[in-house]
Amino acid sequence: MITPTAPSPAQRAAAAAAGPTVAIDIGGTKIAGALVHPDGTMTATTRRPTPRAVDAEGVMAAVAEVVADLSASPLWASAVRCGIGSAGPVDTSRGTVSPVNIGAWRDFPVQERIAAELAARGPPCRPYWPATAWR
Repeated sequence: MITPTAPSPAQRAAAAAAGPTVAIDIGGTKIAGALVHPDGTMTATTRRPTPRAVDAEGVMAAVAEVVADLSASPLWASAVRCGIGSAGPVDTSRGTVSPVNIGAWRDFPVQERIAAELAARGPPCRPYWPATAWR
């Protein structure tokens, strides 16, 4: 599992100048994604309904579709980081979530699984977990 450290102010400034953030928002009704640029604009936005009556892999398949949609953007290769947002409970030390509104995910290794999706599609970034930790 990837255990990120908080970037320094200089690292944040350099990353902000370097390219967009892959943003993944996992909720009880939708899974959304976007490339978010340093000025706050969003491009390559996409969303899927959060599947119901499926197992953990069925929900992850919808997340993978969102990542695949974003990876089709010509700006994908310039992504420098990924932020993941999810309902909780969240265990940041293990990179897992057990969202009360997604019954199929209990102690689901979301950080590891999204890191694998990113690696399969080649952007030069890793997920920061949780996304709100690095404001």
